[in-house]
Amino acid sequence: MPRKSATASIAEQDAAPGGAAAVDRALTLLQAFGAGDPPLSLATLAERTQLYKSTALRLLASLEHAMLVERLDDGRYALGHGVARLNQVYCASYSLERVVVPELRKLVELTGESAAFHVQWGHGANAQRVSLLRVDSPQPIRDHYKAGDMLPMTGGVGAKVLIAFGPDKALAKAQSDQKLLQTIRARGYHAAVGDRDPEVAGISAPVFKAEGQARALAGSLILTMPANRYNSAHIPLVVAAAQRLSQQMGAP
Repeated sequence: MPRKSATASIAEQDAAPGGAAAVDRALTLLQAFGAGDPPLSLATLAERTQLYKSTALRLLASLEHAMLVERLDDGRYALGHGVARLNQVYCASYSLERVVVPELRKLVELTGESAAFHVQWGHGANAQRVSLLRVDSPQPIRDHYKAGDMLPMTGGVGAKVLIAFGPDKALAKAQSDQKLLQTIRARGYHAAVGDRDPEVAGISAPVFKAEGQARALAGSLILTMPANRYNSAHIPLVVAAAQRLSQQMGAP
């Protein structure tokens, strides 16, 4: 067992009441990076956090696995892509919440099902989608992913809408069912039972935003429900909500 340092680490000096010590220590490593800093060595990170190098190294391995830090070829550390993703989720949620959440709540009130707004993260084979905003169904039986969760682009009505209307041509070209993408574009929505999960049904429509004088895809509006509660009468409600959101975002 390592000896206890005579000097308390930064995490010990400002520990979260009732929190986990390991999490506190990991967060101090992230907070050690300052604006304008070059990549930092293990020694510098240990010095700034007052952690043993061995402790810092173990915590950095976990942070690297979560893509919150990146270990460079020379052994120094920099903030990772996961931080950028969290920042994008935060910024997009903050700016869109005022517009999108009221429509999600309205859909939930009208249908009794769960409503969400998804955006694509990454491109091509590495693409995923983020559940940016979500309002849960009041019913006890529902799908249980949360706002901020990452979901695959390989299945789900929301993914199909993002692929069909989005700018990622490589991702669209890689799809095996090109006829389905054409159908989605033609009718302006996608509805399916068991597309991603055999026990879940969904309805999704694209939401557009202004981009210069044209329009660009902002995300996909999604209504999800257990497969046995699928109701095609909800389709026009989802499409109308997506159209209202597109108007509010200035899409031509």
